[in-house]
Amino acid sequence: MPTRQSIVGLAMSLLLITPPGVFASSHREAPITALDHTADITDFYAFVSYDHPDRVTFIMNVDPFLEPSNGPNYFPFDPSVLYQIKIDNDHDALADVTFNIRFKTEIRAPQLFTGFAGAGSGINAPKNSPAPVAPGTAIVPPAITSLDGPGAAGLSLRQSYTVTMYRHGQRIPLTPETGTTLFAVPSNVGPRTMPNYEALAKQGIYTVDGDRGDIRVFAGTVADPFFIDLGAAFDSFNFRTGAGGGVLTAAQDKDDHLNLAPNAVSGFNVNTIAIEVPISYLTSDGNQHPATDPKATIGSWATTSRSQFTIRHAPAAADNFGDHSQIQRLGNPLINELIIGTGYKDTWSMSQPVNDANFASFDLDPTMARIFNAIYGINIPPPPRTDLLPLVTYAPPIAAPGTPAGPVADLLRLNTGVAPTPEANRKRMGLLAGDGAGFPNGRRLTDDVVDIATRVVAGGILNSKFNVAPNNLLGDGVAATDVPTQETFPYVHYAYSGRDSRHIDPSETGCGDQPTLASSNQADAPPANQGGSTTCPVM
Repeated sequence: MPTRQSIVGLAMSLLLITPPGVFASSHREAPITALDHTADITDFYAFVSYDHPDRVTFIMNVDPFLEPSNGPNYFPFDPSVLYQIKIDNDHDALADVTFNIRFKTEIRAPQLFTGFAGAGSGINAPKNSPAPVAPGTAIVPPAITSLDGPGAAGLSLRQSYTVTMYRHGQRIPLTPETGTTLFAVPSNVGPRTMPNYEALAKQGIYTVDGDRGDIRVFAGTVADPFFIDLGAAFDSFNFRTGAGGGVLTAAQDKDDHLNLAPNAVSGFNVNTIAIEVPISYLTSDGNQHPATDPKATIGSWATTSRSQFTIRHAPAAADNFGDHSQIQRLGNPLINELIIGTGYKDTWSMSQPVNDANFASFDLDPTMARIFNAIYGINIPPPPRTDLLPLVTYAPPIAAPGTPAGPVADLLRLNTGVAPTPEANRKRMGLLAGDGAGFPNGRRLTDDVVDIATRVVAGGILNSKFNVAPNNLLGDGVAATDVPTQETFPYVHYAYSGRDSRHIDPSETGCGDQPTLASSNQADAPPANQGGSTTCPVM
């Protein structure tokens, strides 16, 4: 029989080996979510809030590659899906705190052909309007300026949602302090329909009541913050020569904003659920602890589930009933695609983290490291790869010494006692670059998890012997999000405009005579003619 150490190391290596599709994060990574995109968790983030170090922000993104202009219904959350964020605070890989999020859709203007319409103060039928519509009849509602009330007249497809916290055996509905309904922020249709989208999106930030402090929530469509040269990764790690063919120079690596290759997720939206929670809600004893205390480190993950039975009564709405069955889970980035094989991905997605040892085999030799060894000729650690243990157990340098390791489990572990890093000192390489508040100690929106995972798994740099060039310079050449994230809750960048953004192909110029940019932020743009997206001027 294998020892516990070999099983732990084995499970870890299995969670980190992959074919070239590894770097899509968790966008359509398993057969079941490739077909069920609204239940597909693309990314999960957990970090100590930048401006409130006594709180943790969780961000759960679902439904990948949303084209901003793809109406008329755009991309609502799925009312038949139960979205959950789960927290383990006693190191047993079981949920001690759970947030349930459910959505409801209403069609408020069924005569409209689209979910959203509006212009100015409204447009009436002109004098030459043919019968039976009389001149002066309201045709186009006013522009959408609010999520409720008169400014929401053109918001036909509107979603509301509920958030319920389960903690210490208690069910605690989280309702807005104002007593109003929680509304999801719709997709950014364009400047005529939604003339001040940022102001509209900010209305979707709610403070909800709790028994120990404020909790803030946000749900809606936003710009996907993930970043990667996906095309190069899928082409058998055929990284661009501008990015050193996968090995960055020391100067390139130090620049946390330099994109040397196209970001394949640029220009796409994603649906997000963000919750900011006082740390006192999350720890086992309800107190905030220093980083040196084992109680400070928590583990978290996100899940989506559906009712076991659905009966469709066309044209009436479907009935969903029975217990909920888990569709997907996600803790660490990239893990969901790194499981043993396509034939077992759905089984893993529907299982619980506490049972992850069931997926262990006896191969402690990560395939990904072998691939990089073959392609780049770099030296790699010999098996067994026990250097990877901190990612799937409670262990230093994330957890304090003396923290119970717990079972092997895919949890995004966060030491809540580590203060957030100021923006000026924040490093995309997180913990590897000496930024203790970055991945794999939780995950922030700007953490370059692709380069981190490549260096840890393929380069073996957690083993000090291999923390040398070129192992510690591996990367895809995409170092930053295509649009800047925010420094305050909900931290994500609000959705791209459906009317005024477009994707740019390689060798194609942007709008008019503009050069190709990855975004409107030129500091984050790759070289011209490498593809991406751009924001076009309003015509």
